[in-house]
Amino acid sequence: MSTGDKAAFHAGEAKGQTQEKTDNLFGKASNAASGAKDKTAETAQAAKDHAVEGKDNAGGFLQQTGEKVKNAAQGTTDAVKNTLGIGEENKGN
Repeated sequence: MSTGDKAAFHAGEAKGQTQEKTDNLFGKASNAASGAKDKTAETAQAAKDHAVEGKDNAGGFLQQTGEKVKNAAQGTTDAVKNTLGIGEENKGN
């Protein structure tokens, strides 16, 4: 093998090793990006689930508050009617 052939062989060998290392690095970078994408999607889904849960809790709270206000108003109405003598308690009299 001549010196030129040896140099060409070593150059080809170095090129192959460089290509392998480059492909390996791109593979690692792609895997890291994919992992970051998955983690971002998981975090977004968790935030959405948390927001929906908060919305559901708020709706229940508002419904309970509305029922309390309605019951208080009904109690007040009944008390005024009874005071004026037109309530249920006075119908038998």
